[in-house]
Amino acid sequence: MLELVVFICGAMVMALEMVGSRILAPHMGTSIIVWTSLIGIILGCLSLGYWLGGKLADRSPNRKALAGIILLAALSIGLTAMVNGPLLAVLRKAMPDIYVGSIVATVLLFAAPSVLLGMVSPYAVRLRISELATSGALVGRLYAISTVGSIVGTFLSGFVLVAFLGSSTTLLVIAIILALTAILAAPSFKVAGAAGAAFLATLLMLSLSARAGLDEAGLADVDTRYNRIRVTTGHDAITGRPIRAMTTNPGGTQSAMFLDDTLELALRYTKFFDMGRHFVPHARQALMLGGGAYSYPRHLLAQNPDIKLDVVELDPGMTALARRWFDLHDDPRLRIVHEDARTFLQRTEKKYDLAFVDVFNSHYAIPFHLATLEAAQSLRASLHDGGAAVINTISAIEGRPGQLLRAQLATLRQAFTQVLVFPVRSPYSGETVQNLILVALTTAGEPDLTSADPAMQAMLDQRWTRPIPEDLPPLTDEYAPVDRYALGMVLR
Repeated sequence: MLELVVFICGAMVMALEMVGSRILAPHMGTSIIVWTSLIGIILGCLSLGYWLGGKLADRSPNRKALAGIILLAALSIGLTAMVNGPLLAVLRKAMPDIYVGSIVATVLLFAAPSVLLGMVSPYAVRLRISELATSGALVGRLYAISTVGSIVGTFLSGFVLVAFLGSSTTLLVIAIILALTAILAAPSFKVAGAAGAAFLATLLMLSLSARAGLDEAGLADVDTRYNRIRVTTGHDAITGRPIRAMTTNPGGTQSAMFLDDTLELALRYTKFFDMGRHFVPHARQALMLGGGAYSYPRHLLAQNPDIKLDVVELDPGMTALARRWFDLHDDPRLRIVHEDARTFLQRTEKKYDLAFVDVFNSHYAIPFHLATLEAAQSLRASLHDGGAAVINTISAIEGRPGQLLRAQLATLRQAFTQVLVFPVRSPYSGETVQNLILVALTTAGEPDLTSADPAMQAMLDQRWTRPIPEDLPPLTDEYAPVDRYALGMVLR
């Protein structure tokens, strides 16, 4: 029975770590900084747990104590499930530094259960050891069983639990499993274990009820296979109009829709995508990488009845939310492909007049494989001669905060004939981190920067005309330090 206990606890350790990334994502992001903090802190806590578990087992090795350790781990995970949202909201405001914030958040939410679960294996070894002659084989067997459990927990949480249950619900399921495991560790502990499981099950029911209430109120907090997505309804800070927003990372809104006019673009940067039709007025076939809530695809199709659009969106769950909350409907001119944008570009043989790229969740959640020269070359190959790519990025232009933009320009200029830069929010500030729209052209010659449409002319007038230093090499699949460049926007 101890072998089964070790297996289950090993599985729950990795399930906890996998879910931890989703718990942190809405408040801390999904950057390498957050992953490093999460993995490093949990490994450190497991190491502390191994040491403490071994010391405690040498003093008083008994099954009831082991069961108590496991039940405490279950209860601490249950507490994490209930307090993570409010706690992370407070930490994000109190600790804007992503390094400090992610470390403190991981310690507060996951240190205690990680230490307690780390204590299980050495304690189980001590309970099993009867002869020194076979102790090595015993230790090896139990730690192998724990590792196999960790493998199972990784696949179970990554492929099943998070996608179907959600983050906090998965934590409560983990906690309930551990409370029942405490009974396996010591049958005499069944009253305490059953009471703990019942308490955690009650929390689970309350959590599910709260989620159902949010859904009825027009809100959603959903874990898909690729993202933790929040849908909220409120009022636009500038106009006061009712608005529905989709977020997958902190620090901004990824997609939004006015509720009183669902086809009007609510986010300023998305309006700059209309420049694509200015530079390629003959466009009939368009491609968009990154669907989000499908605000721009719906707008483009409504404004241009002669255009057909393919949208490549990695996450089917995001598309499902767009259908439910953001007025996305089937259209014979709209084709949706659920696939990674890079793999789509590499395999497609279709040619487009226009490509729109909107794949950044935030300035510290960058899919580096879509920013490299190889990706830019594939994007160029998907366009007809005379076509253009309109790319949204988040960066400054000058100084350390502008390293990402300058590396992207160096990359795109090797694949396209010329690249124009349009700051969205502050057209004259080189060190302001903001949305930047890059228009990558396949044609030479001076681009047309005049329009009879006043709104279009206003956007064209925001073109960046000051020299941009060419001080960084292109990004490549072999070397794409986008996380390091992104840090320049955080650590200023």
